[in-house]
Amino acid sequence: MPSIEVPQGYSYVLAAAASTIYLNAWQMTRVGRARKQAAIAYPQMYAEKAEQTESKAAMQFNCTQRAHQNTLESAPHVILAILLTGLKHPYLAAGLGGTWTLGRIAYTIGYSSGDPSKRSKQGGFLGSLAFVGFILSTSYTVFEFLKEGL
Repeated sequence: MPSIEVPQGYSYVLAAAASTIYLNAWQMTRVGRARKQAAIAYPQMYAEKAEQTESKAAMQFNCTQRAHQNTLESAPHVILAILLTGLKHPYLAAGLGGTWTLGRIAYTIGYSSGDPSKRSKQGGFLGSLAFVGFILSTSYTVFEFLKEGL
């Protein structure tokens, strides 16, 4: 019966996956703070266009909220890629996972400034590079498992 062994170094993979929990909590805090400063009441998801045009705080809230949403859109795929790639290439998976998290932090800081053009400057692009790395490494890892007959 085929089996999968957890390789040496998988604890780094788990640490990289766990870092996404802290990233999410940090982004949630930033969104809550920006919501309060912009006086956007729940359940309103975003400030209206007129509000964001009139208020820098409303624009910053919208940008902070988008940064968090962007992260949530890719987080499940990234976590799967970290855990899957880590079964064959734990240090690569941990490195890409850490890079993705750091890139998302830089992305959030830039985007939260209220100037969307700053979202990929100062390291925000690292998350995208890591994501491409995960597409390639996860595809290769799945190919390895298929080749082994698992």
